Amino acid sequence: MALHIVLVEPEIPPNTGNIARTCAATDTVLHLVEPLGFSIDEKAVRRAGLDYWPYVKLETHKSLDAFMEKYKDHTMYLATTKGGHVYTEVSYKDEDMILFGRETAGLPKDFIEEHKENAIRIPMSESVRLRSFNLSNSANIILFEALRQLSFPGLK
Repeated sequence: MALHIVLVEPEIPPNTGNIARTCAATDTVLHLVEPLGFSIDEKAVRRAGLDYWPYVKLETHKSLDAFMEKYKDHTMYLATTKGGHVYTEVSYKDEDMILFGRETAGLPKDFIEEHKENAIRIPMSESVRLRSFNLSNSANIILFEALRQLSFPGLK
């Protein structure tokens, strides 16, 4: 049993490192969709992941199109501030994939529109002038809801 976190064109090494650490600790598969804003060999990514980095189930993909072709039969949820559903309204299941976009721009608008029935969001105050939560925080929030729904498979 495994869930999947997909980072589409991530830009900030510590965010990816923190998410990698969470993935290692939860047996979640991490997908990185190129182009990346850094090398996954960089010290910053490894430092954030500490000694967990070698235990990350990692897949890299040359493009969003290549990723979508390989995993077209999987259920995918798009984490976006433009999501029509709150992330807790979804019934997650084994092998589901949760996609996150670049820190500065999110997922491509046309991609969100094409998959809008699976676009989810984390509620935020309308009075706050933030674009969104930090990427690694958002990934943790949504991943742990999915894991909770699945009764924390393989975790103690």
